[in-house]
Amino acid sequence: MKCPYCGKNNTDVVDSRDSKNGEGIRRRRECTYCKRRFTTYEKAEIAEITVIKRDNTREPFDKNKVLSGIMKACEKRKISREKMDSIVDKIENKLRSDGIREVRSRHIGDMVVKELFKLDPVAYIRFASVYNNFDSPEEFRRIVSMFRKNSR
Repeated sequence: MKCPYCGKNNTDVVDSRDSKNGEGIRRRRECTYCKRRFTTYEKAEIAEITVIKRDNTREPFDKNKVLSGIMKACEKRKISREKMDSIVDKIENKLRSDGIREVRSRHIGDMVVKELFKLDPVAYIRFASVYNNFDSPEEFRRIVSMFRKNSR
């Protein structure tokens, strides 16, 4: 670590402890050349996930965007915010644990559909109808009959 005072590269760690929020490490360092002390913070760097949209544009993964879609599907249903947050966290954790750096929006949508299918039939159908961009009542009937068949 380079000393911010004299610019030399020789520093010793005098003290290490968790930072106040517990998400990193606070280190007190001393320059072996000028003997001045300074503090550094070390925090894990989490790789960003990039979402590839249908039109092939790219944007950073946004948990709030996924949550917004889930909240719309769950509107006026007896589903707690905690359960909705849990779905979003589960999806993000799965992407990160699989080491995915780029993901198609379609894949995220598929993950949401699977989770809503387990949680609530109406929320599932609402999300699926928007997600699959239904053009006709027949498509809507097909998804409802598929849900009935799979929930037996």
